[in-house]
Amino acid sequence: MLDLLAPFFVGFVGSLHCLGMCGPLVLAYSLHSRGVEQGGRSAPFRQGLFHHLAFHVGRVMSYSILGGLAAGLFHLALPGWVAGLRGSVTFGGGIVMVLFGMMLLKMIPSFSAPFTDSFLRRLLPRLLRSPGVSSKLAIGLAAGFLPCMLSWAMIIKAASTGNPLQGFFTMALFGLGTIPALFLSGFSATFLSLKSRLYGERVAALSVMVMGLILVYKGIRYFA
Repeated sequence: MLDLLAPFFVGFVGSLHCLGMCGPLVLAYSLHSRGVEQGGRSAPFRQGLFHHLAFHVGRVMSYSILGGLAAGLFHLALPGWVAGLRGSVTFGGGIVMVLFGMMLLKMIPSFSAPFTDSFLRRLLPRLLRSPGVSSKLAIGLAAGFLPCMLSWAMIIKAASTGNPLQGFFTMALFGLGTIPALFLSGFSATFLSLKSRLYGERVAALSVMVMGLILVYKGIRYFA
């Protein structure tokens, strides 16, 4: 039960951090949708609702697929005859999660993925200008690949399950946890205070570090 609740909790408290990464995307298409004229009137409330739902469906889909793939690759990389490596990989994954948590806390320098970041910067402006609901689904799918220490840490958690279905649901629950703050920010077209965002980021970082330490402990137990 803890393995299911923990990703949702990290996503929920980390959603304040997500406002810094995905928040500008939500704000951009929200303001654009408001300015779309249809027969002399602004886009209706229902259309805005569909736009937000499509964005979050796309984002959760990306997270879920990445979680399932990571867990599947982990499982394929550790067949029965090398099961002894599972402890080492679990231990190493826990260490990486702790490092990601430290990066979120600005305790150590972070890094980005230049290729992915450059590709998305070219793609997203075109999608933001499109008034269709499908474009918001595409934006959500693309947002799932944005370089983010929090989501990367949770992908490692999903991979550590070694079960594609469990990895899929781990990231799905994480994504669902991030929806409330982003959904509300989209409708209000504003952000929470910087202090609130920093508080959520710190809680999320500490939660990631705790989960990483749990993986380290599980990895050590394989050698006991």
